[in-house]
Amino acid sequence: MAMGLVVGAALGVAGALTQSLFGNPLAEPSVIGITSGASVGAAISIAIGASALGMLTTPAFAFAFGLATAILVWMLAQRIPAQRAVSLLLVGIAVNALAGAATAFIFMVAPTTARDAVVFWQLGSIAGSTWTSVGITAAFVLVGLIAAAPLIRPLDVLALGDRAAAHVGLRVPLVRIVTITVVALLTAAAVAFAGIIGFVGLIVPHAIRLIVGPSHRHVVPLSMLAGAALVTLADLGARTLVPLTDLPIGMLTSTLGAPLFLILLYRTFASNRGAMS
Repeated sequence: MAMGLVVGAALGVAGALTQSLFGNPLAEPSVIGITSGASVGAAISIAIGASALGMLTTPAFAFAFGLATAILVWMLAQRIPAQRAVSLLLVGIAVNALAGAATAFIFMVAPTTARDAVVFWQLGSIAGSTWTSVGITAAFVLVGLIAAAPLIRPLDVLALGDRAAAHVGLRVPLVRIVTITVVALLTAAAVAFAGIIGFVGLIVPHAIRLIVGPSHRHVVPLSMLAGAALVTLADLGARTLVPLTDLPIGMLTSTLGAPLFLILLYRTFASNRGAMS
């Protein structure tokens, strides 16, 4: 339960910040390559047998590769003469594709037992959590949450657009750099031990915005609480839905998240259509 609360809070806040960074309620942390990079790191660790060195080895690989991928995406995006959010999105798509190909290659050349471990990690699970892993994850997540607090007001200003935000004195490039750093830290810390848990960073802040409005003073803390609750409840379902079986938590969040996302998407466009008419 403790790991579920920590991971869910991190993914909820990371999703809220990512959607603000791109100015798009359909964005999530994976678009800048953090989760795909973490998958490559975890796959390498499992395939070469590094996980035998200790329980922290695979999470360390996943965390390092996730952060490194986010840095790579940011550096490559600086070279594209386009709006910064657009360049980040385009580079993120390309890097995600490369990381996916790398993970597939590692999966093909890995031993059979390692393949099963790679697949299970990618499905996401917090079943193997210990107080050590909870403590390490919570430490990184706490740093990310503290760093996210000063971004609340600047992100409200950034929602006006880069040009308008710059006119009122906001240092837009600095805000973007700090935001993507916080998103990378929160997401990498969350997936390092838990694996890939989909849809939390997408659905939670999107739903919160529909309920309370776009103000980050409400969106960020409520996304933290709702994300923590969602992952904890999903883990409860993973442990109890099938007797004597611990289902992958990522499978449950995706199964529940996909139809819920379609409903929210329909309601959003329906309300917009009604406002225009």
